[in-house]
Amino acid sequence: MTVRRIMGTEIEYGISVPGQPGANPMVTSSQIVNAYAARPELSKGGRARWDYEEETPLRDARGFTYTGALYDPAENLADEDSGLANVILTNGARLYVDHAHPEYSTPEVTNPREIVLFDKAGEMTMAEAALRAAHTPGIGPINLYKNNTDNKGASYGAHENYLMSRQTPFADIVAHFTPFLVTRQVFAGAGRIGIGQDASEHRFQISQRADFFEVEVGLETTLKRPIINTRDEPHADAERYRRLHVIIGDANLAEYATFLKVGTASIVLAMIESGAFDGTLGIAEPVAELRAVSHDPTLAHKIELRNGKRLTAVELQMSILEQAEAYCGADADPDTREVLDQWAYVLDALARDPMELADMLDWPAKLSLLDRYREREGLDWGAAKLQAIDLQYHDVRPEKGLYHRLVARGKMKRLLTDTEIINAMTEPPADTRAFFRGRCLSRYPSEVVAASWDSVIFDVGADSLVRVPMMEPEKGTKAHVGELFERCEAAKDLLDVITAD
Repeated sequence: MTVRRIMGTEIEYGISVPGQPGANPMVTSSQIVNAYAARPELSKGGRARWDYEEETPLRDARGFTYTGALYDPAENLADEDSGLANVILTNGARLYVDHAHPEYSTPEVTNPREIVLFDKAGEMTMAEAALRAAHTPGIGPINLYKNNTDNKGASYGAHENYLMSRQTPFADIVAHFTPFLVTRQVFAGAGRIGIGQDASEHRFQISQRADFFEVEVGLETTLKRPIINTRDEPHADAERYRRLHVIIGDANLAEYATFLKVGTASIVLAMIESGAFDGTLGIAEPVAELRAVSHDPTLAHKIELRNGKRLTAVELQMSILEQAEAYCGADADPDTREVLDQWAYVLDALARDPMELADMLDWPAKLSLLDRYREREGLDWGAAKLQAIDLQYHDVRPEKGLYHRLVARGKMKRLLTDTEIINAMTEPPADTRAFFRGRCLSRYPSEVVAASWDSVIFDVGADSLVRVPMMEPEKGTKAHVGELFERCEAAKDLLDVITAD
């Protein structure tokens, strides 16, 4: 048993232009991405485009494919031609414009700690992009926020991806992953002032995204959002793998919140793959309970299960943890043991008093800030000042964001150092195919014309382009190909070796 698997995150960032509430978000998002693309290591060659050819976002895990004009790869190419920015980074990540927001997709990694590392590298990337945009003639200041809602009815995503066995029945994922996702917000929520999609009721809730989910299972990601998303687009060998696209989750700033969010999910998925769950934790009304849990920061709300039992979200998580401990046993590797130990520590603290975790998790940290300000100023939850504090918590600027100020004052526990994160902005993970993608872009920038998660396309002056497929995510690692990059001066040399093998 191991927590390790291929995983990644995709974060859409909130965006605003000071003094220009009517600014076009697609234009300003493109300005952000293009400003970062001016970095020397990205601008020294021709910019590689994203290869949409093999993407199939309308294939459903329930066994069918939607048809029609909902998705057309040619339209994505047209978007690029019209100026919407799309950059592949030397660390193997992707920075682009999606749904009128700048989005950062991490490279594929193999463990929760590296998710935190490259997710944080995305934050630093966005902060630098905003700084570069502010110093670009004709653009000026653009503010970015790692959050999930504008509190006016719009929400934008913080998605996770987990590669898992194709042999796992999708119905088992729905049955056993749903209770976990409904309740993990108790440690993975980012916190929000406002109840309802338009935040019309002025109270604090645990999750930024809970009120925006309307169905249990479905393919949509922007309308009628489902707890379990059915997109079946593995970006790998489809005979072996399924990529579970998880759209229900908040954009976390706290490192331990991200670590637990993905680490616990990976353990639960391993248990589902092995048929380890006993099926006793099914929730009677998942969508309603998702919201009810979020709306109760006291964590006292009782969830009704299908078998008639009633548990709090923390109690349900403890039941999942108990089964996970029994499943993992004494043979759990160090990565898995770390997740299990932190999971137990956090759940025990939540059961006592969530505010004990104001130095580890986002929603208690934010609530602590807001409560202190409310008491000092005598404000109710509808005060504009509190709304401003809520938003400022998520500001990516180190000197402005309230989360970053807590870190600077030693008020938030961390897993990583800034040096590690800065290095991850340009260096790819060593143990996935992202190493090959990133190294190709840094070593041969003028010869890589396109790339995607599962291929790199070269133009080495021959009669046709050369596509190198990467259908196995754990091949193309530093151990596999690192030495080739040391001795191949040009892309043609690399391709000669690869095709000879």
